[in-house]
Amino acid sequence: MKQTADTAQERNALMEKIQMVDFALVELTLYLDTHPQDSQAIQQFNQLAMESRDLKGAYEKRFGPLRQFGGSFSGYPWNWDNAPWPWQL
Repeated sequence: MKQTADTAQERNALMEKIQMVDFALVELTLYLDTHPQDSQAIQQFNQLAMESRDLKGAYEKRFGPLRQFGGSFSGYPWNWDNAPWPWQL
């Protein structure tokens, strides 16, 4: 996929959202490890997990695979060689 400035900006903005949500999920996981009865935190975790799933799905639909080892499907032809890689953003 050839990137325009607008496409790169959209890609970076979506990746930043994914990173923010996933960071919150990591923090909530750590919190819930020590507070497993906090139903409000569990509800927030589940909402963020769905948001993360949806954001990653939107990213992959628009920009290609994001997760390796079976977490993402490849288009045809094999599109794991399309740059930039998610961790390069």
